[in-house]
Amino acid sequence: MSEEEILFQQRIDAELKVEPKDWMPEKYRQNLIRQISQHAHSEVIGMQPEGNWITRAPTLHRKSILLAKIQDEGGHGLYLYSAAETLGISREELVQALHSGAAKYASIFNYPALTWADMGAIGWLVDGAAIVNQISLQRTSYGPYARSMVRICKEESFHQRQGYHIMMVLMQGSQEQQAMAQDALDRFWWPSLMMFGPHDAESANSTQSMKWKIKRKSNDELRQKFIDQSVKQAEVIGLKIPDPALKWNKAREHYDFGKIDWDEFARVIKGDGPCNRQRLQHHIRTHNEGAWVRDAVAAYEAKHKKQPTRAA
Repeated sequence: MSEEEILFQQRIDAELKVEPKDWMPEKYRQNLIRQISQHAHSEVIGMQPEGNWITRAPTLHRKSILLAKIQDEGGHGLYLYSAAETLGISREELVQALHSGAAKYASIFNYPALTWADMGAIGWLVDGAAIVNQISLQRTSYGPYARSMVRICKEESFHQRQGYHIMMVLMQGSQEQQAMAQDALDRFWWPSLMMFGPHDAESANSTQSMKWKIKRKSNDELRQKFIDQSVKQAEVIGLKIPDPALKWNKAREHYDFGKIDWDEFARVIKGDGPCNRQRLQHHIRTHNEGAWVRDAVAAYEAKHKKQPTRAA
């Protein structure tokens, strides 16, 4: 280990934030680019299943809330792309990596949103899982990433409550509505647990990320916290977690739970999920269709720079 790397680790251990102009190991920079870009891509791709329900939401009020949520997610993507750019990579490179398949996004967004109850399950479970993970990221060692998490977490907490309220209202409705809510939970429960990534021993990046304090808690710690809180939330409104092995463990003071299908997780990550191709093709198509906007902005900026500055 070089002297610079030793001093860098001492800085991390002292809980000092790393800023864009500070020296950092190349692997630290690349690890951050991978994690932040994956986070940004997930926010942007995650707009797709919900955007499909804006016109079909049951009331104008629900439409307005869903639209506001989707706008928030677009903003989160922009915050995070900007944070990644401070590491010396361009927005164009980040998007190209997504389109080529070199960069990944959360596997959960490759599952279809079949009913209105899915908007509840996504808000409650998917955004709930995101909050569990992102609260710890407010203390991540890279300054721009940590600061972006503050506002994102506040907005994600609204998204989680919005989703939980949808499920609560459905469970107060007809038998058909209750069945719809339970079906959505059944389909999204296990993919939500996969969002935290593989077990720590099988994760290629967790150990180094923990040492550099990019991550503050392990995948398994975060997953357990999410399960413990979600089981109680489900019970309050009469939903049943679809896991026969779920049981409170008094000794651990946590819920024991069943085995996750990691083969399914691997298939979806590799591009063989129900909606992988649809999600990516849609993003590529809309990105290409929006090229004229980016060109117009670039032309305006170039013209503006050429204009002489007026005397005061």
